[in-house]
Amino acid sequence: MSCLEIGLLTRNPNSWCSSRLIKAFSANRVKPFPFSFREISVYLGIEERFYVRGLDLAERVSAILVRPIGRGSLEEIIFQLDVLHALRDHGIPIVNSPDAIEVAANKYRILSMLKLKDLPVPESIATEDISEASNYFSKLGGDVLVKPIFGSRGVGISRIRDQDLADRIFRTLRFYRHVLLLQRFIPHGTSDVRAFIVGESVIAAMRRRGDTWRTNISQGARAEPLELSGEMEELALKAAGAVGCEIAGVDLLEGPEGIKILEVNSQPGWRGLQSVAKVDIAGEIAKYMIQKGKGTV
Repeated sequence: MSCLEIGLLTRNPNSWCSSRLIKAFSANRVKPFPFSFREISVYLGIEERFYVRGLDLAERVSAILVRPIGRGSLEEIIFQLDVLHALRDHGIPIVNSPDAIEVAANKYRILSMLKLKDLPVPESIATEDISEASNYFSKLGGDVLVKPIFGSRGVGISRIRDQDLADRIFRTLRFYRHVLLLQRFIPHGTSDVRAFIVGESVIAAMRRRGDTWRTNISQGARAEPLELSGEMEELALKAAGAVGCEIAGVDLLEGPEGIKILEVNSQPGWRGLQSVAKVDIAGEIAKYMIQKGKGTV
């Protein structure tokens, strides 16, 4: 390689986040190499080689930043994660690591990992047993969120406050072979917090304020600037560390019983956050990836 080149694994190099990353790499005199999973071919001969548009990926890039993988069949997603594992095994730094991506994609696994580290999470139950889910509906206060194990941007989350409706929903979800993930609803004044982590620092944060209990920017919530408390900053960093993320969006909620960690996003967007942030988020990510490529972090 004549100069440092950083791989950008993205479905769409023209998306808002990816286009800003490309500009940020270029502004730091580093060549970005955007590509998608569909462009990767793995050759298994005398050696294992990874080709993108006829180019040897391992010889081309010094590190790879993974943006959202997106939807796919189970076979496609497993293969894509396997390729990331193999690239890492060949000595290419992958951010975030395939292990972290696997954990962060699974809401049950995130909660389990956070609880293992004694970090505060909402009271929850995951089960395939309809009767257990029905029993826990009342134990969780009769006001619960039902969440898909896999999903993002608040899609598929329902708030249920009626036992009969809950039982019908549980039966329907199990008919389609979904795992039941129930979480006690925590009153939160229609807002929560997103902390954005790069490396070992929270570089920006915002309060997301909605008109209802939904607080996702993609669901219409508004971004407000926020200076994190020391407690929130510490929890956000510990949450990212528990999942193994170097770059993460950590969602926190302030409720009657204190702060709870809702989620750790391993491939976070930052369009809403950038509108209220004091730092250039893409620039900070680019600088971190350049350090990864040089082997200094």
